[in-house]
Amino acid sequence: MACLRKQHKRSTSQDLRSFARDPGVIEKNVKLLGMDGDTDVQFLLQGGDLLKVRSSSWKKNRYFRLQEDCKTMWRESKRTFRRHRTFSIDDISVVRLGRHTEGLKKYTDQQMGNCCFSIIFKEQRKNLDLIASSEEEAKQWVGSLQKLIDRRNNLNQQQRTEHWIFSCLRKADENKDHKLSVSEVKNFLHLINIDVDDGYADMLFEKCDKSKSGYLFGEEIKDFYNLLTYREEIDVIYREYARSAGVMSCENLVEFLLQEQREMITLAEARKIIEKFEPDEKAKEKEVLTKDGFLIYLHHPDSLLLNPEHKEVYQDMSQPLNHYFISSSHNTYLLEDQLKGPSSTEAYIRALLKGCRCVELDCWDGSDDEPVVYHGYTLTSKILFKDVIKAIKEFAFKASDYPVILSLENHCSVEQQEVMARHMSSILGSALVTSPLGDGIPANFPSPEELKGKFLIKGKSLNKLQATFAPDAAAADESEVTEEEESDDEDEAEEENKKRKLKLSKELSNMVIYCKSVHFNGFEDAKKNLSFNEMSSFKEKKAIALAEESANAFINHNVDKLSRVYPAGSRTDSSNYNPVPLWNAGCQIVALNFQTTCEDMDLNQGKFLVNGKSGYILKPAYMRKALTDFDPITLTRGEWLKHKTLHVMVISAQQLPKVNRKKSSIVDPLVKVEVHGVPADMAVKETRAVDNNGFNPEWNENFQFDVYVPELALVRFLIEDHDSTSGNEFVAQYTLPLNSLKMGYRHVPLLDKSGYVVHAAALFVHIMVIDAE
Repeated sequence: MACLRKQHKRSTSQDLRSFARDPGVIEKNVKLLGMDGDTDVQFLLQGGDLLKVRSSSWKKNRYFRLQEDCKTMWRESKRTFRRHRTFSIDDISVVRLGRHTEGLKKYTDQQMGNCCFSIIFKEQRKNLDLIASSEEEAKQWVGSLQKLIDRRNNLNQQQRTEHWIFSCLRKADENKDHKLSVSEVKNFLHLINIDVDDGYADMLFEKCDKSKSGYLFGEEIKDFYNLLTYREEIDVIYREYARSAGVMSCENLVEFLLQEQREMITLAEARKIIEKFEPDEKAKEKEVLTKDGFLIYLHHPDSLLLNPEHKEVYQDMSQPLNHYFISSSHNTYLLEDQLKGPSSTEAYIRALLKGCRCVELDCWDGSDDEPVVYHGYTLTSKILFKDVIKAIKEFAFKASDYPVILSLENHCSVEQQEVMARHMSSILGSALVTSPLGDGIPANFPSPEELKGKFLIKGKSLNKLQATFAPDAAAADESEVTEEEESDDEDEAEEENKKRKLKLSKELSNMVIYCKSVHFNGFEDAKKNLSFNEMSSFKEKKAIALAEESANAFINHNVDKLSRVYPAGSRTDSSNYNPVPLWNAGCQIVALNFQTTCEDMDLNQGKFLVNGKSGYILKPAYMRKALTDFDPITLTRGEWLKHKTLHVMVISAQQLPKVNRKKSSIVDPLVKVEVHGVPADMAVKETRAVDNNGFNPEWNENFQFDVYVPELALVRFLIEDHDSTSGNEFVAQYTLPLNSLKMGYRHVPLLDKSGYVVHAAALFVHIMVIDAE
């Protein structure tokens, strides 16, 4: 397959001064990415033919090439060089080499596997399945695209802002004369999410049009950029501490970090900060930090709102498994709704890469003696059980090294259960836990640390742990359980009608070691009659009722055992429930529909944002202690009461995304600050809306919250587009544990509905957490 080459007109700027006169935009963008001279980016800029695969009969040539902005790919149909469609590099989640998607597995031959690759997009967008002309070319595309994605993800905030603004400037230059007229300036302001009246736009234009030529050119465009990106709030903070001839000395920086950020550093450490972040070489020599260097420092990942120490695994991972909250997914195989949506191995991959540590498999008899996974008695599509296990094996430990629980909802015949057991044994190999760890009969769970890189099976079994040490005591080849107990997702009315017996195969039953599914008959019964490894699954409604009416009993139950909660069967749209009350009750496996974007998933992502995104969060000590008196509802006095006052000043935001992609749509942003935790801590406060400004809105509003159980509290920053008639619309959010907040002036990274970072956008706040007693 020959690669087509094509010359395209180059566009505008090399740097801020030369936007309007230098045609080397490619060179500028390549340099910005730190990829000047890089053969991979040159390969992408040149582009080439690839075969796009949709079905066995739909495989068509498409020409792909990276555009001059180094962030947009376009593809062309036929060889007319007519633009067909574009997509942003920032919309790509990952590029995978090989036949990993259902489409490539179904519509391509196995021998073509080395020439295949897939572009996996964020959100719910369909994968792009492609075939290159050779294995080497496929590797070149995958390696080049992934390198570009990684480089773009590593741009600092200043680089992102500059790149984004000049991309908008090029779009606004409608006649491509490398100048900006008054109307083009107004067009540009709309593109960057600002709506101003004509008088204000004219004032900005006249202020920068020093040549009085009627358009902005060269240095005037740089002045226009500086005027737009000037941040008065940063100026005020900087001037307060820049007491050394108008700049910030090492001593001034130490004082700022101590007084405002509550960080203790030495003068030597301050010098290292200046050396690292100060862009002006003369200032570096004088060991001072200019305002530009100060802002670059405030935008550094370690200076953001999240405590950088909590980005890594920092908690004790040697406690028993049931002493952790575990990131968990419900009906993991589904990409959309519960009734007719597609099932896909991609859904497992996405969940695992988000740190999910408990995935669900609904297993049914399939044709050709191969069990399948799908939502039974619905129109959801079916996927092979063995393909699911292969995908889980490949991606289980890429985001986290800690154990993955396979929650089996088993509807298979004995014969196909045996096939399931063989597939798990052969594919997962020694990583599958098939006997208790250590010597002797265990009395407690092993720890996540001991189970690193291991798979646990959750399911029905009539074996006791003692049977694994006494083979003669093992159950018969086939054991019977009621399907009413086996099936998690049946409604109560259906359960009454479906109490037929389900037979279990010995091979599959024997794989259940630490997570044996049993029916819940009350807390007293569980305490008297159940072993530590016997766990129950609770419907959402029942679990919430127990959490509200018997919270302390539920917490004590979870001190000894695991509990799983799953969404109500009525949530056919794959909606979710609030996980916080269940975490408050000590439930470890609170399973959510990962494919659905909603506040509940925001809270789940925020909960598991810390501890290295390992998918495991250690419960507070008072939720691990036998006979604990903790009750999140009544909040009697105890070690859990650590009354804090949270002070939040919402100062400003930068480069907020548009809710509506239309040029004329401008955001009217407001900020809600929410605290989620025990009922006494639940609170929401919001700013006023700023009209017609999503580019650099300012609020400067102060809020105060009383938090009584900080170890269970999450703080959520939500930005909405105000609309008094049809209701506010989601713009962006960020959620994290209260105990992971850094104090002082902090930029807050913002996430879109799907939980991905909105590049260039940020919220600027001041945080203080103090003891209230």
